Amino acid sequence: MVPMSSSRPTRVALVDDHAIVEVALRAALADMSSVTFVGVSPTVHELLAEHPDAELVVLDLRLADGSSPISNVSALRERDMRVIAYTSGEDPYLVRLVAGTEVLGIVRKSAPVEVLLETIRAAVDGEALMSTEWAAAIDADPELSEARLSPQEESVLALFATGLKAQAVAAALGIAVTAVEDHVRRIRVTYARLGRAAPTKIDLYKRAIEDGFLPLPGRE
Repeated sequence: MVPMSSSRPTRVALVDDHAIVEVALRAALADMSSVTFVGVSPTVHELLAEHPDAELVVLDLRLADGSSPISNVSALRERDMRVIAYTSGEDPYLVRLVAGTEVLGIVRKSAPVEVLLETIRAAVDGEALMSTEWAAAIDADPELSEARLSPQEESVLALFATGLKAQAVAAALGIAVTAVEDHVRRIRVTYARLGRAAPTKIDLYKRAIEDGFLPLPGRE
């Protein structure tokens, strides 16, 4: 996922039905020159109608309309809007559900505001930021089908998923760039067969965390 345009601030919107959250987010973003807050809507349906030009959406997982977090993320991604899940965390099931979607971060509302701002900065740059909340959801999911990668594939994934380019991975492992590219293709095929598709580097990063090829945040 490529960074958003650096020529103007990224348009950020909020989907939440609590006025205090809007007040807090608007204030938190006021000093961030890379973004502009365009507004809040109580549902995703209303946001798409009221703020169709939003580029990054901070999404509450539990809304008054009872909508599905997965459906909400999907609807926003269909409009090419990037999504950060913002949750009180009272329902671990909802967090586990959304952890497998195309969100770029999961932030608990009780976390320091800087955690949310750091996640927003990363999302503007097209990067996922794995929080302890996200990691815990992955760690608690009993339904993950483990990928059985070769030792070389594990090494390639652990390096490539952190953001290194194929050339850097090849240099680190002492193999050809074409070999790295072949390994990445095979890794993607393996995960697709397991129903855990990884078409992007962000998806590969998630899969590497899930299967233990990279450490969970906050752990050695």
